[in-house]
Amino acid sequence: MVSLEAKSQRESGAWRALVELPRHSNLILSLTKRELLARYRSSALGPIWAIITPAMMIAIYTFIFAGVFGARFGASGSKWSYALYLFCGLLPWTAFQESAQTSANTIVAHSNLVKKVIFPLETLPVAHALAALGNQLYGTVALLAATLAIQREGHLTWLWFPLLLLPQALLMLGVSWFIASLGVYVRDTAQALGLVLTAWFFLTPVVYPETVVPQRYRPLIDLNPFTALVRNHRRIFLDGMEPEWGGLVYASAVATIIFVGGYWWFARTRKGFADVI
Repeated sequence: MVSLEAKSQRESGAWRALVELPRHSNLILSLTKRELLARYRSSALGPIWAIITPAMMIAIYTFIFAGVFGARFGASGSKWSYALYLFCGLLPWTAFQESAQTSANTIVAHSNLVKKVIFPLETLPVAHALAALGNQLYGTVALLAATLAIQREGHLTWLWFPLLLLPQALLMLGVSWFIASLGVYVRDTAQALGLVLTAWFFLTPVVYPETVVPQRYRPLIDLNPFTALVRNHRRIFLDGMEPEWGGLVYASAVATIIFVGGYWWFARTRKGFADVI
């Protein structure tokens, strides 16, 4: 009876840390700011790289897929339309990929915090996710400017953007917590993660339109929660349409499960960090 009670108290304590996470908002903001500043501290162009990097990827993918293979997006089917639709897909995906990759080694990199002080370690992956979202917001400003320049019109549906960020943030946090913990016990996590993310990227209709996917593979593509997120980014930013609610609800449900599961894994395994590191 005592052991069951003690176990119950430990589990409730682990979940209490998640509930109390907003109390560490100042710490999280400080870590996020440090992450962003450290990334561009020695760079002459600073945060402009947040636009240059996806812009270069867009140029390369546009040349290969639109120029060489003739892929087309949008009603006009022009290369500019392809570039905009590609930009819409790359922005959320790049933020997700960045948060996952930077979380892989974050606990090991902050081993002094694990061993020497009482520190809310769960805030470290959160800071990485918020820094990645900050870069996405910076790139989104460039996307809106490019949309106005190319399509010569804006849409009120842009106001739906915060609604899309919510499931994306939940997904990023859950994956980041899981990867951060796994990286402590399996030091090859970062290398394996690169392969997993590459496969996930090409299972998401970012560089190709959904219409080219054979019907027998559509269920696989639709099971991917990022498919709905990418689709809805394009709907609100480029097509002037409200979100596709069925896909958004599905993505939100999956993101919530991953958020809870990722934190549960982190909370259950963190007691062994000091022994492994």
